[in-house]
Amino acid sequence: MIPPSTKAAWWLATFLSVIVTGEMPIQSEAEPEFLQALENHTVTQGRDVHFTCVVNHLSNYRVAWIKSDSKAILAIHTNMVALNPRLSVTYNNHNTWKLHVSNVQANDSGTYMCQVNTDPMKSQMGHLTVMIPADIVDTATEGSSAREGGSVRLTCSATGVPPPTVLWRREHNRPIVFRHDGGREKKVVDIYKGESLELSHVQRTDMGAYYCIARNGVPPTISRRYHVQVHFIPQVKVTNQLVGAPLGSDVELQCYIEASPKAMNSWYREDSLVSDKLMENPKFRITETAMNEYSLWMNLTIKSLAPGDYGTYVCASVNALGKMESQVSLHRLELSMNGFAEEPMVSGAAWQGARNLPTRVRPAASHAHQYLTHHLPPQLYALLLTVLRYLRVF
Repeated sequence: MIPPSTKAAWWLATFLSVIVTGEMPIQSEAEPEFLQALENHTVTQGRDVHFTCVVNHLSNYRVAWIKSDSKAILAIHTNMVALNPRLSVTYNNHNTWKLHVSNVQANDSGTYMCQVNTDPMKSQMGHLTVMIPADIVDTATEGSSAREGGSVRLTCSATGVPPPTVLWRREHNRPIVFRHDGGREKKVVDIYKGESLELSHVQRTDMGAYYCIARNGVPPTISRRYHVQVHFIPQVKVTNQLVGAPLGSDVELQCYIEASPKAMNSWYREDSLVSDKLMENPKFRITETAMNEYSLWMNLTIKSLAPGDYGTYVCASVNALGKMESQVSLHRLELSMNGFAEEPMVSGAAWQGARNLPTRVRPAASHAHQYLTHHLPPQLYALLLTVLRYLRVF
């Protein structure tokens, strides 16, 4: 049984055909017949597409194009009814009609009908599926910054046809770390699938850029960058807490700093009457070398050591969450007649603090001294110095 809506569309098409052509359909001996099925199409948004309808023995009947889901008549013969400039119909003056849809859009999806106004009417249908590339919807980022030990949640919603898959990756292919309560690692992945990425018990190593990637097989793949900030009180470590150098030499004091948010970093003299920060001048030179977005080396070079340059120097760092500092004691080395330097023993705490720092060149009085201080425990090093001094006496 023919649905009432389809029958109404047929009557309307017949009525419009009479108005357009001025002729009533006359039934001939050979009934109109379709020679091929109306095709189905799947196209990407913005492309062009056409449906082909081939009818034999049409006589003075008319071919109409109808959008089945909306029941809208688009065209009769080659005369357009729909006021849509992207639609057109061509006819080869024999038996072939084509409905052209240019610059296909999402609302063009649906079922199209090629109809002949016989009684009962004859028709065939084809479906148009419009594929739409993935797109990321603008959404507010929830808590993209947190204190160390807190939680961060990133949300990324995407649209498209077919529905896209959403993936998360870190910049430079760094791992994404999920943690248990207490901060123990639960899972480490390179790619995480899902619109929402929640990181709990975050650490400073979780800081950096995260990319939301949406794709559905329709080019192009789209991505959006989110930045995670982890805040913590500054941490300051000096390479050596006790440094010795002779008069007239240049010495470099090294300091490693981790801080977020960005901190104010400085060197100053603790044993001065007024703890003045060391300003840039020919005598002192302060250099900073960033390791990543939350850590750096801040080194102080003192040139042509004079007697007044010896004392305690402080490396300090302060941000919105607090302040931390570490001290270096710079003492004078007395060179003996045979070239050996007399220096006090280094404390075990100072030695261990230096060994725990990131790898970097550390100052030393000589290559031999550098090798020994890096590879011997403090007690054995002190014993070796005592033996050397004893041998020099004899």
